[in-house]
Amino acid sequence: MAMVMVRAASLRLGGQMMRRRFYGSAAQLQCDYEEDDYDYKEEVEDDSLGSVSGRGVQWVIMGDPLTNRQMYAERLSHLLRVPHISMGTLVRQQLHPRSSLYKQIADAVNQGKLVPEEVIFGLLSKRLEEGFYRGETGFILDGIPRTPMQAEILDQVADIDLVLNFKCAKEFLQKKHVGGQACSSYQDLVGRRNSMNNALEEYYKKQKKLLNFNVGSAPGETWQGLLAALHLQHMNALSSSSPKLSV
Repeated sequence: MAMVMVRAASLRLGGQMMRRRFYGSAAQLQCDYEEDDYDYKEEVEDDSLGSVSGRGVQWVIMGDPLTNRQMYAERLSHLLRVPHISMGTLVRQQLHPRSSLYKQIADAVNQGKLVPEEVIFGLLSKRLEEGFYRGETGFILDGIPRTPMQAEILDQVADIDLVLNFKCAKEFLQKKHVGGQACSSYQDLVGRRNSMNNALEEYYKKQKKLLNFNVGSAPGETWQGLLAALHLQHMNALSSSSPKLSV
């Protein structure tokens, strides 16, 4: 962990280009991102929903996987013209024998362990640096951080504007019943994650960056509600190329 923190500090302080990027990365996560790919609707100051002058938004997306948050992250990415960076995708891209990281990642997954922090940090740093040279000035980051420690690392190298936390409303979960019986295994899984998620939520709540968004309606209605919560209705109206979600 100390090595990761030192590396993070060097990215922020190690040169004019890195200081101007305000990009970051983090560490320590499991390899089941997309299934976990991964809930308080709270008032957030308007300034936290925008971006710093001269760059795009730098947001973190997290929350319940049943909310289909990736779909909304991708739509927000299109609307705001910043990349949607999925940590799960970055890891899976290395799961082939030709990758120099294949053995480290595969060994961790097969043993039920966390992917090494240096691997995760390196993958995300490389993706952000490549994006910088392509002219990217912001991002929507999905799948990391997952713990307060990861969030602290991310804070060393990025200026996160907003953390959008998708939560399942009770009526939404009721629609996920199978044969009249609740998905108990899923609920058990959610229960095991709650303590960790609550700690991460508290971390960003103290920074006044957390916006909890309850998903409990059809996709079209949820999208309109999300736009309203983020004060982005005007941008959506101007984006004629944005595909429609069925209600």
